[in-house]
Amino acid sequence: MRIVLLCGGSGKRLWPLSNEIRSKVFLKLLKSEDGVIESMMERICRQLEEVGLLQSTYIVTHHTQVEITRTYVGEHIPIIAEPYKRGTFTAVALAVSYLNENIQMDPEETVCILPVDTYVDTAFFRLLHQFPEVLSRSHADLALLGTKPNTPSDQFGYIVPILPKAHPEYAFVSQFIEKPNVQTASRLLEQHALWNCGIFAFPLKFMLTYLKNNGYPTQVEPWLAKYEELAVLSFDREVVEHTQPIVVMDFEGFWSDLGSWASLSSRFEDQVIGSGRIADDAGNSHLINELPYPIEIIGVPDLIVAANSDGILISNKDKADRIKEILGSTTQMPMYEEKRWGSIRVIDYWKNEDGMEIMIKKVTLTQGNNTSYHQHHKCQEIVTILSGSAEILIEDRLHKLQAGEALQIPIGIKHGIKAVTPLQLMEVQMGEELAKKDTTRFVMHW
Repeated sequence: MRIVLLCGGSGKRLWPLSNEIRSKVFLKLLKSEDGVIESMMERICRQLEEVGLLQSTYIVTHHTQVEITRTYVGEHIPIIAEPYKRGTFTAVALAVSYLNENIQMDPEETVCILPVDTYVDTAFFRLLHQFPEVLSRSHADLALLGTKPNTPSDQFGYIVPILPKAHPEYAFVSQFIEKPNVQTASRLLEQHALWNCGIFAFPLKFMLTYLKNNGYPTQVEPWLAKYEELAVLSFDREVVEHTQPIVVMDFEGFWSDLGSWASLSSRFEDQVIGSGRIADDAGNSHLINELPYPIEIIGVPDLIVAANSDGILISNKDKADRIKEILGSTTQMPMYEEKRWGSIRVIDYWKNEDGMEIMIKKVTLTQGNNTSYHQHHKCQEIVTILSGSAEILIEDRLHKLQAGEALQIPIGIKHGIKAVTPLQLMEVQMGEELAKKDTTRFVMHW
């Protein structure tokens, strides 16, 4: 069995900490059983390792998130990069094409699709080992995992099982409904419906046949060539709602998708993360502050307050999900990025009277790491070392800089920076359309 982790979303419901590059799965806000602070990505990889499935895992993510993903998972998990975000159906189809063409996977072998934001005990992942046998025994095209709902909600898919069960381990599914309204959800609960845990398992041949029958390619390059023109499609709506036979296994433990501030904050051990305080008369509130300025919450209960360079959210916990519709399809330039070599924080950005854009960044590199050897086509840079020692490769010539020294890098000049010691630098960029990427990378390591 091959595991495919889907993690290409931006998680706008967790704005401002989550942005287009540093999505919610990279936020270090959870505490493991050993007391270690970890992200959703690190947690699920640790749990897959514990049940012996990490070595057969692949990750699908947007190409801008490949570097930060590598920072969290290392070099050993294959990453399938999407050129554009086009929904879970397209992500699954690309992964299936990759497994078919690049891995030459046996068509009879099982593929298991997992969302990275699944928050469960490790016992949940042990159930995944049963998928190949369940699919074989039931002759179903799809196998799902479901859990008993605690309230009617319009945020989940609903699986209606055929009872009594056909087998102690699974039930056949009479109906699958993706995110119905609350009234319909209430009716489905009366039919003993389960919440869909976001897990889909199928023989590779099932999706290959589906793609061929619907005029889709089964190889990687044809997918990548048409990605930009594709509609945003959901695997649940495109495939699951129209497939029979389907079976479902029950999971009776705790399950959450941590897709909102309300669900995520319920897993915090501390009410305050970062600088600030919550007064006694502001009960059931949580503060997550990445800014260097303290935030005080007084006299207002049930709040979520999240603050960083990208913005500040102040909301009643039950209403915080509205931020997704308020932000809509707009995108903003991320003010903070994590890289495989360190991090970037945008300090200031403006246009001068000539229309020239200027951006000031504080850049941190961990010792021994380097940026890629690259060039910019529309901007020049001035690099000033704040602390530590750096080696800067410019057009194949190596320059050594210490704290207080600066270097100008003209437009089009190839360059890369390496941290001889832990390194902090100020980078001033000047040019046209700085918010848009105009970087050509030649090598990642040098």
